[in-house]
Parts: sequence; C-alpha cells; structure tokens
Amino acid sequence: MPALAASDIVAVIGAGAMGAGIAQVAAQAGHPVRLYDNRDGTAQAGIDGARRQLEQRVAKGKMAQEEVDAIIARMSPAATLAELADSRLVVEAIVENLEVKRGVFAELETLCSPDALLTSNTSSLSITSIASGLEHPERVAGLHFFNPAPVMKLVEVISGLATSAEIAETLYATAAAWGKVPVHASSTPGFIVNRVARPFYAEGLRLRQEGAAAPATLDALLRQAGGFRMDPFELMDLIGHDVNYAVTRSVFDAYYGDTRFQPSLVQQALVEAGRLGRKSGHGFYAYREGQREAAGPAAPDFAPSVAAELPPLVAEGQLGVITPLVIRAEAAGLETLRRESMSGQARLRLGGLTLALSDGRCATERARDEGLEALVLFDLCLDYGEAGAIALAASPGVDDAARTLVTAFFQHLGFDVAWLTDTPGLAVLRTVAMLANEAADAVLQGVCSARDGDLAMQAGLNYPRGPLAWADALGLAFVHRTLTHLQQSYGEERYRPSFLLRRKALAEETFHE
Repeated sequence: MPALAASDIVAVIGAGAMGAGIAQVAAQAGHPVRLYDNRDGTAQAGIDGARRQLEQRVAKGKMAQEEVDAIIARMSPAATLAELADSRLVVEAIVENLEVKRGVFAELETLCSPDALLTSNTSSLSITSIASGLEHPERVAGLHFFNPAPVMKLVEVISGLATSAEIAETLYATAAAWGKVPVHASSTPGFIVNRVARPFYAEGLRLRQEGAAAPATLDALLRQAGGFRMDPFELMDLIGHDVNYAVTRSVFDAYYGDTRFQPSLVQQALVEAGRLGRKSGHGFYAYREGQREAAGPAAPDFAPSVAAELPPLVAEGQLGVITPLVIRAEAAGLETLRRESMSGQARLRLGGLTLALSDGRCATERARDEGLEALVLFDLCLDYGEAGAIALAASPGVDDAARTLVTAFFQHLGFDVAWLTDTPGLAVLRTVAMLANEAADAVLQGVCSARDGDLAMQAGLNYPRGPLAWADALGLAFVHRTLTHLQQSYGEERYRPSFLLRRKALAEETFHE
C-alpha cells in the first residue's frame, strides 16, 4: 500500500516528550501537523521544544535555519479534539491508561472521517483492547516510536485482532517514507522489542544476584566481548529502575507468570531504596550531575597484568566461530598447532590445560562429564579477532599457576581478562542464547517474522546483530544445546528452549536464508 501523501494532515494527541517528538517527525516529512494536549499551553510548549532541538542542529551546521522555520511552520497547536477532525492520521501518545485511551478513541471515531487512521503509541497496552467497543476497530493500529522519536529509527507497526491488513501496510509505508525503519508486530504483551529484550536485563541481574561478577565487569564484557553498544546495568540506570522494573512486571503478569519474564529481587531492592539510576543519582552506579562516577566499584574487575612462558597452542577439531581466536594467537607470535579432535569437539590445549568455548554447562560439570582434570571455559565473543575482553571460568582442577598461564595467554592476545565464578553459560553466551530463544518464540507465536524480529532489535536497541541471525551464525544446534544445558543446570522452565528453535536445530535449518 502507498504511504500517506505529504499533504495529508497528521494529528498527535499528547504533547509530552514522545508526542512532541512524533509531531516533529511528521512535520519534517512534510505533513501539516496538529498537536493537541488537554493541558493549557503544553502543545505550544512542545512545538517550541521541537524548535529548540532543531536549532541545535543549525548551530552545529547540520541544518539550515530556513529548513527549521519551514518545519515549525507546519506544526500548530490544537485547542480541542474537534480541531483534529480532518486529520488523515491520528497518533495518540498520552498516559498509559487503558480506559483513558479507550475514551479518546471513542471520541475520535465520531469526529474523524471513516478513512482516518487511528493509532496509538502505546508501549505496553493491547491494541485489541484499545479498539474494543469501537464500531470500526479495523481502523485502529499501534504506531510505536522509540524515545527520542526524531532520533530513534525503529517504529513498530502493531496490528490488533481486528486491524485491517491494508491499514497496517499503509502505516508501514508511511513510517518508511518518514525515514524510519518499520517492522510489523501483532498485539501481544511487549510487542517485539520490550519482549525480546527482557533477557538482556534478566541474565545480567541473575548473574549479579548469584555473585558471578560485579555490574561494572559484566557491563564491560557485554560491551567489549559481545559488541553491545549499551550494557545491561548502565542501560537500566539510564532507563530508570522504576520504569524498567514496571515493564518487566507488566510483561510477567501479561504472560500469566511465565518464569522467562520473572522480575529480579535485585532490581526490586533498588526500586524500594529509591536508587532509580541516573535520575536519582544512584543505581548500580553513582552519578554526579548526570555523569557516571568511574572510580571504585564502577571500574571493571579485570585481572592484573601477568607474565608467563607460553607453551605452543594446540587447536583441535573444527573450530567454527572460535577460528579467529586461533588466528589472533598466530598473529601474536604464538606457536600454534592444529590437529583433529579425538573427542569430536573443538578444544584448545595450552600445556596440560584444556580451553573450550562454554556450552551452557559450568566448568565443574563439563570437566566431570568429559573426564578432564583441568578445564577453563571462555565466553562467546561477537568477533574473537576484534574483541577487547573475555570472561573465563575454571574447574576445580585449575590451580593458581594454571590461572596465571591462561590469564597471560589471553592478555598476550590483547584481551582484558575477567574471571567469573563457575557459572553456566558465563555472560555473553547465555545472554545471546536467551535473546535468540525469546526471538524464536516470538516468531513461533506469530508476533513477528524472523527478519522483523532481528531488525527491531538492531534498529530499536542498537544490538550488534539480530538475535536470530546471531544464532544462525553460531549454529542452531549449539544454541539449542546451550539452552538445554542451562535448563538442566538450573532446573528451571525459564531456560526451556523454544520449540521452533529446537525444530529448526533438529532439521539443520536456519532462521534466515
């Protein structure tokens, strides 16, 4: 379906930060925009705020003043809802209260023409519920922008049970014409991003609760090893723990207490203590004037620099994703030998030590299962050739001298080294596996396609890879095995593998061609 014409009027209800941002986006795309808020002066204040933001770009030489003036000229405040009657598209961006929203949409249905598209920017409420009771629920959809709307590329186009496919396609095309990255989603709790992202926070919180490592160390690993631009604890501090915890509770309740979405006692304690993150000056980190204090517990607990005489590195088996690690060792001047694996598994040998990529078991269990006296597990990296840090865990047979040897090995390759407690799946691997698992379940349940699921996480949260594309690259059999081991280790439904992921792993299929 074609996008709306630039001459079509766009109305935005709610002139807070999100509503004003959406109005700015529509005006930048050439639409006449009417901004309404039931609080006196708020709509004009929203327009004035948009002007200030745009003029910052002028000051930086990224925009001409004439362009700013033209955009603002297309934006006008509305004093009543009745002034929105001739709008072709209405975007509601008011308080997250179902009954309030229903009341607004009931009024809009009587005011606006039959061909007007009525949308909600809700981040958590059901589009099906919002549209229920209307004479024409098929004209209602979700148009979920991310904050700040003028900057963030992702827009979730959400279809309720009754939403017309034609309307969803028109909204998709319109969002694309506005320079956004649209994705289709069905109206289920959390839609795509707020659902699939839960493990990113949950696994970090679980590791913190178990004492695997301090927040600063885990954050550094997700950033330097996993390639994530924002780290879980830093991001939760930025969002605000009250907000993040409330979203988690909402998704948990909406899925009838599914343990995959279970809130964290660690985060609950922060909320109860008023340590809400940046806005309160303290969360997982302390802040002064909005800036994180980097000293003390805010610094990653990496191993101090050590020296050791390194024996030749022996690489066994089909190395797969860890091949760049061996290439990096060769480039660092280490003698490297390659040979077939008697066990059929990819392993590295360093003297009497065995090094292996984690598979969701703790080192203690895996050493016992595979008859190894001294085993060091290393974590997943987005790119072993470029990663700046790595997490390690050791079986009980690894003594201090062996730890020093392994630390020296990875430091020689240019890694910062973090020794975690012997925890299943370490940090990056378990996070990526759980993200992929949740994305797979979203696809299985018809929430989104594999393409849109991956695109949403990259465009909405700047993930380095879409979770399902990442799982494809690792091998679905490996990801499924990792999840199975996590489930066995904890004995919890939380880690159960998605049936779709399991089925594709058994069939040796992928999510993407």
